[in-house]
Amino acid sequence: MDRAIERASAIREAVADIRAIEAERGVSRESLERMKARLIALAARTDLFTPADFPAPPAGDERNSTLYRISEDDDHRFALYANAARGGVKSPAHNHTVWAVIVGITGEEQNRFYERAPEGVRQTGGAVVKQGTGVAFLPDDLHSIHIDAPALNLHMYGKGLEQLHRREYYKEDAKVWKVFPAHSDIREARAR
Repeated sequence: MDRAIERASAIREAVADIRAIEAERGVSRESLERMKARLIALAARTDLFTPADFPAPPAGDERNSTLYRISEDDDHRFALYANAARGGVKSPAHNHTVWAVIVGITGEEQNRFYERAPEGVRQTGGAVVKQGTGVAFLPDDLHSIHIDAPALNLHMYGKGLEQLHRREYYKEDAKVWKVFPAHSDIREARAR
């Protein structure tokens, strides 16, 4: 079977399973753990998700990572992306306003977890996302991402990133909460 066709089929099956988990169990820590396990199984197919298929930006590019949309429902729900980073990625503490699951394919992505505090945010923990692991977030959970070397991960959200106009992040230098603009620099990579 052609690898692109096999990848599209594997993605369709995984998204259908995740859609069913949400329909049956709603959005909770337990259901997100089930979704994460299903995405980890998909990401284990490293033959279908390679840096050659989803290249990171080249050295000298102003961006350090590229998001590839690999699945999204017509109503913008269940949006799945391959995130390819060359390193040098550092995000502020932020929420998503929808559920989110991130799992590793290659490389490592450090996630730091936070809670709101009078001084802004307080770190409460962290986890490294790599092959066989992942993290899951409820809509108001806070995290930051730190990638020092090349990495390829799957990011799935309850709604497409271009639809998320109220994501908040903590602007450390100004000690204020701000709103991220909706993400718009996404490469289309869905199978046709």
